[in-house]
Amino acid sequence: MLLRLLASLGRPGRPAVPAPFRGAHDRSRRNVLNVGGGSKAIAIPPHYAGWGHLMLDIDANARPDVLLDARDLQRLEPSLFDAVYCSHNLEHYYAHDVPRVLAGFAHVLKPEGFAEIRVPDVGAVAREMVERGRDMEDLLYTSPAGPITVRDVLYGLGRAIEKTKVDFYAHKTGFTRRSLRDALRRAGFSHLYAAEPLAAFELHAIALRAPPGDSLCTLLGLAEEL
Repeated sequence: MLLRLLASLGRPGRPAVPAPFRGAHDRSRRNVLNVGGGSKAIAIPPHYAGWGHLMLDIDANARPDVLLDARDLQRLEPSLFDAVYCSHNLEHYYAHDVPRVLAGFAHVLKPEGFAEIRVPDVGAVAREMVERGRDMEDLLYTSPAGPITVRDVLYGLGRAIEKTKVDFYAHKTGFTRRSLRDALRRAGFSHLYAAEPLAAFELHAIALRAPPGDSLCTLLGLAEEL
């Protein structure tokens, strides 16, 4: 979220009518769709090295391969991608839109493909507030973007939203481990794994509709169920 927000500083808001899929798609290689990535300058995990990397974003100024609202993923051809990577984007949709976004992930994934999702861990933030007495404006941690408060994690990075004037970057829902697991199951992802968080106060999940093979388990380090 933080790097994505920083990459968006100074960009205008979302376009009124998103264009259809227009990115180059090499079917001879494995491909990952980076949903809401903001910029290809923001690194994605190293296990995608050598893959085709296509980015979906709603902002034309991000120069995405797919200029589209993630709620409209079912406009794309089905079974296009081997993976969907969604880092700190799912919390930017209202709760009633989350099933639609996740159904879109399932739609564009190949049957054996996986979704990799990172979201703030609201449960961990709540425990921190109770156990350590943190209040809304109290510091949780310091990131490359600067100090991060409880409010920033729950509702979006306030100073970046204020500067860009883009309300879409505010958080409109939140997830605990159980609520993320339940949402993924309802979307048809029956095989769910917890991956190592890549940031503080984060949930990191791998979701599949079919059992993963040994090579995928090794690639992603799949062990713990979500």
